[in-house]
Amino acid sequence: MLGFCRDFATLALFFGGSLFAEVKVFENFTLIDGTGRGPAARQAMIVDGGRIGWVGPESRLKKPAGAESIDLGGKFVMPGIINLHGHVGNTIDLTQDAKYFTRENIEKNLKTYAMYGVTTVVSMGTDQNLIFKIREEQRGTGRPLMARVYTAGEGFVYKGSYGGLAGVNRPVATVAEVEARLDELAAEKVDLVKLWLDDHMSTFKTKMPYNIARAIIEGAHRRGLRATAHIFYLEDARQVVEAGVNGLAHNIRDKPVDQALIDSMKKHGTWLQAATLSREASQFIYASQPPFAAAPFFTRGVSQNVVNTLRDPKYQKSIRDDPEFERYRPIFEMAKRNLKTLADAGVHYGFGTDTGPPGRFPGYFEQWEMQLMVEAGLTPMQVIVAATRSGAEFLQAKDLGTLEPSKWADMIVLERNPVENIKNTETIQAVYIAGNRVN
Repeated sequence: MLGFCRDFATLALFFGGSLFAEVKVFENFTLIDGTGRGPAARQAMIVDGGRIGWVGPESRLKKPAGAESIDLGGKFVMPGIINLHGHVGNTIDLTQDAKYFTRENIEKNLKTYAMYGVTTVVSMGTDQNLIFKIREEQRGTGRPLMARVYTAGEGFVYKGSYGGLAGVNRPVATVAEVEARLDELAAEKVDLVKLWLDDHMSTFKTKMPYNIARAIIEGAHRRGLRATAHIFYLEDARQVVEAGVNGLAHNIRDKPVDQALIDSMKKHGTWLQAATLSREASQFIYASQPPFAAAPFFTRGVSQNVVNTLRDPKYQKSIRDDPEFERYRPIFEMAKRNLKTLADAGVHYGFGTDTGPPGRFPGYFEQWEMQLMVEAGLTPMQVIVAATRSGAEFLQAKDLGTLEPSKWADMIVLERNPVENIKNTETIQAVYIAGNRVN
């Protein structure tokens, strides 16, 4: 009998899951669908097996027999946030170590992301093999109860240079080593290939040579993979864009972007994958007690040890004592300026934060990032689209990003309208992934 049930379940999946698919009807909400269209009031949605079957005006709703009805009480619904730059599983409180990369810690991170409305996260180059098992478990059903995870696996760090995480990233020094590593990544079917091209403001004597970066990018493309680069300097961005890199994992932060780079990014189809403004702000925000340290929306996602440390004058002094401390705020301001310039110029841009390492808190920082992007000059609607539809476009994830028929019902229910004030994305009443409410 058990074997028959398994075969029957397999048939259900073969025919689209409809044999066992529960049907939910969401009613009485204002829809912000992620496409850039303005809010639409008095909407309804039918979700069947986790996917959107129909969405439109309540007046046209034809409720399926036996469906569960969920009245959202006039609240606002937007797609789940897609974070194109995170690092999962390596940090506990304010300490980062490869030994923390356990199923328990990875899933804790993914659940924290989901609690804050982040329904998809790309883990960018500091992952161990366990991530592939968790990713495939999620994709087997398409209906995880935590944030969906994409991964770059083990990113490329040049020998003696900046980047990666000790105990995870094996440095490379030759093209032959690059080719061998790319074969490994291709076998693991990574979602992106990541490289670090940076000397961390000249604190490292070496930086990945351009021929190695080009070998990584071109080798990834030959294997049907896309490549993304951690950069800081305008000249380094220019070099990897000319080499055909698909995304810049951070914004340019040493000087204003110029027309030559803009033209090259548009020519090659290179995305500003993530501006990571909250990452730059985290470099100086803890020099005194940050304004969010006592906010319940922040503290619910971290331990009391973290809260106590952020309030500790000794910890704050250690931040101020960083030899590079005075450089961090101007770097942050440059990143904001360059985001606005690139967006205005029509360069494709997504949304990401570099959360995961110490002091860059999953979930809360994605919310803060949206506010910083508005401070940089973008409209709330531009930011919402960047964090939803554009993220899915960059990932080539056709099932995600907008609340339209056939897509997964990954969505956030908000008390107030985020188009009027982006800070209203914090007014989370519920989060759904594939139609299931997450804790």
